[in-house]
Amino acid sequence: MQKGLTYDDVLLVPQYSDIESRSEVSLATDFSRGVELGLPIIASPMDTVSEADMAGSLGELGGLSIIHRYNSIEEQSAMIASLGENTLVGAAVGVSGDFADRATSAVAAGAKVICIDVAHGHHILMKKAIEKIREVLPNIHIMAGNVATLEGFNDLADWGADSIRCNIGGGSICTTRVQTGHGVPGLETILQCAKSDRNAKIIADGGIKNSGDIVKALAAGADAVMLGSLLAGTDCSPGTIFKTESGELRKTYRGMASAAAQKDWRGRVASCEGVSSSVPYRGKLADVVKELERGIRSGLSYSGARSVKELQAKSQWLQQSNASTTESSAHIRLR
Repeated sequence: MQKGLTYDDVLLVPQYSDIESRSEVSLATDFSRGVELGLPIIASPMDTVSEADMAGSLGELGGLSIIHRYNSIEEQSAMIASLGENTLVGAAVGVSGDFADRATSAVAAGAKVICIDVAHGHHILMKKAIEKIREVLPNIHIMAGNVATLEGFNDLADWGADSIRCNIGGGSICTTRVQTGHGVPGLETILQCAKSDRNAKIIADGGIKNSGDIVKALAAGADAVMLGSLLAGTDCSPGTIFKTESGELRKTYRGMASAAAQKDWRGRVASCEGVSSSVPYRGKLADVVKELERGIRSGLSYSGARSVKELQAKSQWLQQSNASTTESSAHIRLR
């Protein structure tokens, strides 16, 4: 039986570095078809993460937001159009119904990326959707997923995807693995997909808790990471700030397969593979993203790498024990 590793199971081994300043490290990524990221961070297409404010602000910081599809075509296009011509923004579509019309409208409004957004992307409907969108929008960057295997990655690439979201289950509010018994640990998915000889970009999507996990994902072969909970509690995420009885400020964060989300966007509940919760209010998006960026740059410098590609070529791994995982976290006893 195959053994799978996730982010807490491993560490990157520090190496000699001649990098004297984090400013020497480049996090830029050529995502193909004219899409270039200054920062390898993509905001997840969720209604508590990615709308107009997130897209505009994260775009200014070098990242990319995918405007969610849990709205009308007109509403989604209006969010895209309110960012300006020079803002890098993407739009999510499904694999049935009006997905082609939604994609066409989004591109007309200014979207540079179309994300075909389904839970299980290694599927005949994904193949048909990619082929249809490539037919009507031949030059657009198509992001597709999610997949958990090398076979799934290769198939989506062969079907025409330019970038692929890799991981099934394992997100902070995702219960797919519990509900269905299916999935692959997040880091293992990236390690396997990185063996591909296709040119599609790898997006590590799910299970990322901090900048250290981002560095591990990039080292394993990801070209970028997709974040949900880490961005959900900021000033640019949709929703209002509320105060708990203890005085803590929080914001709603929910999986799009949760019962609450499904009732809101389609009026019924099918398979429930997510939960609705909340996260602490973290303040300004720029502060949160800059902190993540500093951690990523430091991570590359610990391997003596000045770029993501160099990190992937130089990275050395070790598997850590449970005791080592505990030791890796701050464990001071406060009295």
